[in-house]
Amino acid sequence: MEPTFTVTEEQQLLRSMARELFEERGTSERVREVMLGDDGLDHEAWRQLAELGLTGLTIPEEYGGGGASHVELAIVFEELGKRLLPLPLLSTAVLGTEVVLAAGTDAQKKELLSGVASGSAQLALAHLDTAGRLAADPGVTATRDGDGWSLSGAAGYVVDGRTADVVVTAATTDDGLALFVVPGDADGLTREDVEVLDLTRPMATLTYGGVRVGDDAVLCGGDAVPALHRAIAVGCGMLANEQIGGADHVLRTTTAYARERMQFGRAIGSFQAVKHRLAEMLVKVESARSAAYHAARAIAEGDTAEIAVAVPLAKSYCSEVYEHAAADGIQLHGGIGFTWEHDLHLYSKRAKATKLLLGSPAHQRRLLADVLGFIAA
Repeated sequence: MEPTFTVTEEQQLLRSMARELFEERGTSERVREVMLGDDGLDHEAWRQLAELGLTGLTIPEEYGGGGASHVELAIVFEELGKRLLPLPLLSTAVLGTEVVLAAGTDAQKKELLSGVASGSAQLALAHLDTAGRLAADPGVTATRDGDGWSLSGAAGYVVDGRTADVVVTAATTDDGLALFVVPGDADGLTREDVEVLDLTRPMATLTYGGVRVGDDAVLCGGDAVPALHRAIAVGCGMLANEQIGGADHVLRTTTAYARERMQFGRAIGSFQAVKHRLAEMLVKVESARSAAYHAARAIAEGDTAEIAVAVPLAKSYCSEVYEHAAADGIQLHGGIGFTWEHDLHLYSKRAKATKLLLGSPAHQRRLLADVLGFIAA
């Protein structure tokens, strides 16, 4: 399926299918029930997502996936961003899948990705530092132990780390940075929830107390950095599309409220100040949409030079647009926008959390400046 800016009939059907599922499952009541539940994930919705072929959308067909491009995956993320249904889509279908595709052997890809495509396996990637970026020091060390490896240390802020069936773990070895496939129930592995602002995206701290794995668990030995950078880039691109979905939902919700809320005998949407705020929000959301779509297309085409520009640009801009839209939405809703009962606070928290996840706007702009400086030279 060729990536394109022109919306194809297949992409329209995909959007409709994803939207229907997320609207049905992602009601306010259901989202709140799941996020306050034991593990913070909607397993039934994940099963339905797998039945529709959306958990393995970009996985090649030889590994049981759909063989689609990241443009199609971006569509799914945009629709998911409108509903905030707690699903391990980022951790499994993006971060975990991308490192396996980039660094795994054919046998490892078949074993791990077939489970992702069928919905029977959830992946997580242990790789973030305290600022939400790719960790320079992963915090985990791997040493030779007989015919295998022993992993010790701790990895923080692992998205969906407590519930993942498999954790792809970045660890330091004598030869450099390596990736290891660690079962979620491995002896010596302790998983504890991290207190997070956004309850719809759970994270965990993983402690490795001499976790032992065999040589067949080495996903990439010596130089795992390219695989990690690939996963982070794709993750940023998909998050940008998730952010415009959330911002678009806030815009539509706030616009509808402005038409209905009466003050001084008139709908507040008729006041010039409110009109201007909504118009500015619309312009920002649409411009962010263009940036996010372009990043998805660059990823789909595999244009590394364009990815280095388009992805940090989209992630930095979409992060700020979403955060500002959520803040304006709460303000224009007045007192009700600040209450726990109204859903706007969920979108505000998601906006603030995704702004930092995989690198803040300031970090993304530094990456962009480095690339543009190199090109200029």
